[in-house]
Amino acid sequence: MKRREFITLFGSAAAWPLTARAQQALPVLGFLHEGLPAHSSLTAAFQQGLIETGIAGGRNVKIENRWAEGRYDQLPRLARELVEQRVGIMVALYLVAARAAKAVTQTIPVVFVTGSDPVGGGLVSSLNRPTSNLTGVAFMFTRLGEKNLATLHELVPNALIIGALVNPNNPNAEPQARDLQAAASALGRKLVILAAGTDSEIDSIFANLREQRIEALLVTADGLFFGLGNKLAMLAARYAMPTFYPLSDYVAVGGLISYGANLSESWRQAGIYVGKIIKGAQVADMPVFQATNFELTINLKTAKALGLEIPPKLLALADKVVE
Repeated sequence: MKRREFITLFGSAAAWPLTARAQQALPVLGFLHEGLPAHSSLTAAFQQGLIETGIAGGRNVKIENRWAEGRYDQLPRLARELVEQRVGIMVALYLVAARAAKAVTQTIPVVFVTGSDPVGGGLVSSLNRPTSNLTGVAFMFTRLGEKNLATLHELVPNALIIGALVNPNNPNAEPQARDLQAAASALGRKLVILAAGTDSEIDSIFANLREQRIEALLVTADGLFFGLGNKLAMLAARYAMPTFYPLSDYVAVGGLISYGANLSESWRQAGIYVGKIIKGAQVADMPVFQATNFELTINLKTAKALGLEIPPKLLALADKVVE
């Protein structure tokens, strides 16, 4: 697992609550990641959120990063390491990381970012009043499976067999697969669940797509997959596979189409929440922020390379078009 000791963020030790400053001279923020190091655009969005709360200054904030790199079974140990480092606030990305953080501390504020229902996922008892040391941002990707599959079907109507890439180590994998199976059945299509929990397993799956007669692919929301966005888009292009993604970030690097909340906006909101906690806000009084704006993004260049004609209705609905 990779680790970085110091990263300059916009912050000042004087801005942290007295309890945090009593524990260490230099404020410590712990990041617990399910996957690989985050894209620079996401960390920039987080920093922007801090700036919006007035956390600005010339000093360093100590950052303790823990990357699980897709090995979700390592998250409990990594979360304990952050507690031992006496972090003042923990940022957990995403559901499995947030669960690991919740299991190791009831006192350190935890700000999570998750694509799941935080109540159903066991993170908080209420969205409006978490009444615990956890709050954060929920962008509800796991509720979009039916709509995303229907959109993929509209784009590739002749695809009779559709694959769904899931991470079996993600607790959302089973309910996502179940929902997608029901949606595929309603469309009269066969859905093949493709389980990949490692980088090499993803390679193997793509290499065997044609053997399974899969004609279109849907990538589900997962922390490991987020970190491998460039690779997934590249493999989809190499194997000429029309692929639907949960984030516009995939489309920006060559993916075909996506529908979901703006992840950078979720990270910005997480930065705002961290900034508020630094300035003394109580986590239990901070409602979980729920994303309400979802974007349909289409890459016309990729569509052309795949020989696909984007239906005019779908193109008219697009919030972003990459040309």
